[in-house]
Amino acid sequence: MNVIRAKTAGFCMGVSLALQKLDSTLHEKSRIWTFGPIIHNPQVLAAYEKQGVVCVRNVLNLKKGDHVIIRAHGIPRQEEAQARACGAAVVDATCPRVKKAQISIARSTRNGAILLLFGEAEHPEVRGLISYAHGLAHVFSSQAEMDAICLAETQPCVLASQTTQDRETFLFLEQALRNRFQKLTVLSTICDATRSRQEEARDIAAMVDIMVVVGGRQSGNTRRLADVAALSGIETILVESADELDENFFLEKSHAGLTAGASTPKSLIDAAEIWLTLL
Repeated sequence: MNVIRAKTAGFCMGVSLALQKLDSTLHEKSRIWTFGPIIHNPQVLAAYEKQGVVCVRNVLNLKKGDHVIIRAHGIPRQEEAQARACGAAVVDATCPRVKKAQISIARSTRNGAILLLFGEAEHPEVRGLISYAHGLAHVFSSQAEMDAICLAETQPCVLASQTTQDRETFLFLEQALRNRFQKLTVLSTICDATRSRQEEARDIAAMVDIMVVVGGRQSGNTRRLADVAALSGIETILVESADELDENFFLEKSHAGLTAGASTPKSLIDAAEIWLTLL
């Protein structure tokens, strides 16, 4: 099997920085927590759990002297304030791109503008982003959901996006909202790394018979990479590790594309590439 591996596959800057911050606390003798899964990759989380790092989802579990690492996706600002108030040593590992989006939303909604956020309502990053809005916030993941939002055309609005959303879809939705609202401020919050990965996935999909995407199924950017490849009209498989690959997927296939989500370790991508090249 000939394999074309994406150059952009694997850890992004935000994930690398978050794990570096977690690693820097491992020598501490106090309890070490992450506030929510620090990244969306089950193998990485399992490795840290073996080192004594525990995932906490409620500030009530924290005590004075604990070390708590804010996940790469960020958390609602109210929860961060509660964590600091309980006396825990808080290390903010929020991705710089997400942090920039949080600050931009806070600034642009300060005068009463309503936030319109393109993203997954239940995703932790989105819950954190909307907490920075000073007023009302509406989250939508499709044009139908966007069209269902009832607001006067004179209402000042701010459009932003979850950092890992598809840029082409965002631009289409942006134009529709510009035609609808007289006062629309648009924030550029989609991560450049996300755009590059999606563009490379499209390019590779045009050259192969099948695409393999490696990454955690809870990872939004990994799922969107698979969606982007599939929309190119090619068979696409999303796996968390090479163990999930099956020779039956590749019958009568000679060229495979390989990419991975931003929270996927290089070791898992390497293992998938080796498996494919041995077919």
